[in-house]
Formats: sequence, structure tokens, C-alpha cells
Amino acid sequence: MLRTPLNSWHHANGGRMVDFAGWDMPVQYSSIVAEHLCIRSTVGLFDISHMGRLEFRGAGAEHLLSLVLTNDVTKLKIGDIRYSLICRQDGGILDDVLIYRLPNRWLLVVNASTREKIVNWLHQQSGFGEAGFADLTLSTGMIAVQGPLAQTLVSQAVGEDLSGMKYYAGRECEICGTGGLVSRTGYTGEDGFELVLPASHAEQVWLWLLNHGGDAGILPAGLGCRDTLRLEAAMPLYGHELSETTDPLTAGLAFAVRLSKPQFTGRQALVAIQAAGLTSARVGLILEGRRIAREETPVLADGQPVGRVTSGTFSPTLQKSIAMAYVSSAYSAIGTELQLDLRGSLTSAVVTPLPFYRRAGSGAG
Repeated sequence: MLRTPLNSWHHANGGRMVDFAGWDMPVQYSSIVAEHLCIRSTVGLFDISHMGRLEFRGAGAEHLLSLVLTNDVTKLKIGDIRYSLICRQDGGILDDVLIYRLPNRWLLVVNASTREKIVNWLHQQSGFGEAGFADLTLSTGMIAVQGPLAQTLVSQAVGEDLSGMKYYAGRECEICGTGGLVSRTGYTGEDGFELVLPASHAEQVWLWLLNHGGDAGILPAGLGCRDTLRLEAAMPLYGHELSETTDPLTAGLAFAVRLSKPQFTGRQALVAIQAAGLTSARVGLILEGRRIAREETPVLADGQPVGRVTSGTFSPTLQKSIAMAYVSSAYSAIGTELQLDLRGSLTSAVVTPLPFYRRAGSGAG
């Protein structure tokens, strides 16, 4: 099993460890609810070193990335970060990613569960040899600092005020005295930052952040609350809302697809899907009562199957049972009343706007 640079710390400090995509990762330390509410109210830390970090430095990097990403990388300025998809020829999603435009290089952050697949796939693409590729995943660490007080804490760590940094922007700088990359990104629905730094310095920075965030009640957080937070923010998860049998348009991710680009893998298929009209849609559901709808729970309308749940939880913030699902387009309108088959018992649910939770004063999910 793969281990992050913080693995020993997790084991020594009460991390409940699980196998996640081949990595030994903490699912929680105290409780999922306590960690979730800490990030919604103050600030928390995640070890996200299991995420893939793929670097491109060659003369052909922009050309390759333009051909494999659905978003338009040619429009990015130094410091810009964009959400994008990598698709098959038929439009199915191989992964959802973040692409960073940095001085003299590009950084592609991919999911832990798809890293090897994406690396192998990239090797097969025309122009790969001129892209200057390197997999930095094992030589670096990645820490997410998330919550309303994240900006104050990370500003202290880098020694300058980051209040003016835009959402989905990043730059290279010193972090606690070591060179690294800081970006205003995250997967929780809160303000937050993600730090990339040498693996040899990851624990030093982690401990500094915990120590200096102590007065704010900072907590280390595991994969459990990372999932409840992202679900409240309606952020799709690869292997649940996204897969090789799902296309970006049906998934509600058209904002990350530039069909105006002359060429990228899957473009022709996505143009055809758009022209034919979507037959299903990703929706949010609020359930009656407190029971949780698990993945693959059938969604019914008047007793007939119309879709399936992809993710569900009891929201610690909203104190409601919530889920995301794919349903037939005819049943996707806000306010539509549906039923969920929870292990043989029907529970009422209503289609609700996404995201379920939006932080105050922010247009970001």
C-alpha cells in the first residue's frame, strides 16, 4: 500500500486508517461530524498527498494538454487554475482534474484512483514525448487548509497577506521556509488553500499549521468529512457522479467543456450528445426523515424507476438527509417529488437546487 509523507503522523495521532485507492489514508481522527463542523466554522487540515501531481515542462506541453483536456488551456495566464475533464473518444469521463499554469511549467492534479490510468493514457497520446512529463506524486506532499480562517493561517505560513488571491489561482512561494506552491482551491465548499511542497518538508509544515491554528480550534480531518463536505457543496466525485460511462454534459459540467475548441479527445461525441438533447441529469435530492440513501439506491416516480443515487449522506450542516442522483430529464425540475427505495422501504424526496450548501458571500460552491 502507498503511504503519504504524513503517514507516520496519522498512525501516531489517532488516525483511523483505511485503504483508499491503494493508499493508507485516515478516514477520521475524532469524529466525522466534529471535523466537518470545524471546517465549516473555523479551519481544518487534510492530507491530500494521495492526489496525483503530474508536471509538464516541454515545448509541446500546451499542445498536448489542449488535445486531452475539455477546457481551453490556451487562454490561461500564469497563475490561473481551471477545472477540466479528460474524456474518451465517446465522451465518457476518464477523470476530472485541475490544470495549473505556472511559470515555465504546467501542473495537472488528478484523482488518486485514476492516476495510473491517466499516466498510461497520456503515454499513448500523440506529442507526449515533447511534453516534458514527470510524475511528482511520490516526491511531493499536498495539504489542504480549509475553512473560514484558512486565509489567515496560510497567510502566516507564507509570510504575506493572501486576501487578494483569487479563487482558482495559484503561485510558487515559500511555505514555512521551504519552496512550494500555494493555490486558492479546495473540495469542501469553504474558502481554502492547497499547498504542494517537497515530501521531505510535509510533516514540518503540517505541524506548523496545527500549532499556529491552535487558537482557532484547528483539527486534522479525514476522508470521511471530506466526503460529507463535498456532497453538501454538490462537488462530483470520480467513481460516483463521474465515470467512463458518464459524459460531462449529462453530469452538469458544461462550464468545463469548450466545444468551441477545434479539437480535443471526445469533442465530436460531445457535440453529438448536445445536439441530440440530454436524456438524464444530475440532481440534488432532500429526503424526508434522517435515513441515508446509499449509492445505487433506486429513484422512483409513481412507482416506476427513473434514476439512481450516486452519493448520499446526512448533512451535518443542514441537518437533513441529502443525495445526488441521475434521473430522467423529465423528472429533473426543481420541486419534483420522487421516491427512494431504501432497502425495500419507500422514502419521499424532492429535487432541490444544487449546491445544497453555499458559504455566505461567495459565488463559489
